[in-house]
Amino acid sequence: MEAVLDWLVLVMRTIGSPGVGLATALETVFPPIPSELVLPLSGYTASQGHYSVVAAIAWATAGSLIGALVLYWLGAAWGLERLCRLADRIPLMHADDVRRAVEWFRRHGRAAVFFGRLVPGVRSLVSIPAGVDRMPLATFCAYTTAGSLAWNAALVLAGYELGEQWHLVEAYVGPASNVVYVLVAVVVVVVAARRLRHRLSGEPPRSTPPQ
Repeated sequence: MEAVLDWLVLVMRTIGSPGVGLATALETVFPPIPSELVLPLSGYTASQGHYSVVAAIAWATAGSLIGALVLYWLGAAWGLERLCRLADRIPLMHADDVRRAVEWFRRHGRAAVFFGRLVPGVRSLVSIPAGVDRMPLATFCAYTTAGSLAWNAALVLAGYELGEQWHLVEAYVGPASNVVYVLVAVVVVVVAARRLRHRLSGEPPRSTPPQ
């Protein structure tokens, strides 16, 4: 990760604020590159005079949107039926799980896209069901931009104000990402355990659609 960050700093210092957009697009498509490191780092680089903080926020938001569109089109290309067939091949999963999830997204998609952009660990993944559901592109772009702008501005400004202590942002935001990952893991384990229990007992699993 240190080598990746060194490369990102080089890019941002070499090509200026467009490098922030490139870095943000990459972290959106490849979640292992955490935004809680990339964005404060871009703010710190802005504080050194390589570009303005406003340009950093604008380019970061543009990069977030570009990365989100890549994942949106990936979900649209994959499609609902192909995901359903894949789910049927995975132990303890069913195609109906995918259909219920998409139906839930159809009802709450706008809020999911906006607030999902503010949740570490969810920011990237929320674009895929939007593509699967074929959310209107203009709507997806509007809510993605709004949510990304709020998240990017907060972290870029934090890095700008902290200066050489920019890495402290990750110390506070990073644990929130870990909480999200743990909660997701707990949900997966609970659902898998229930499915396994029903399968062993020969009872059909009860399926309650999300509200």
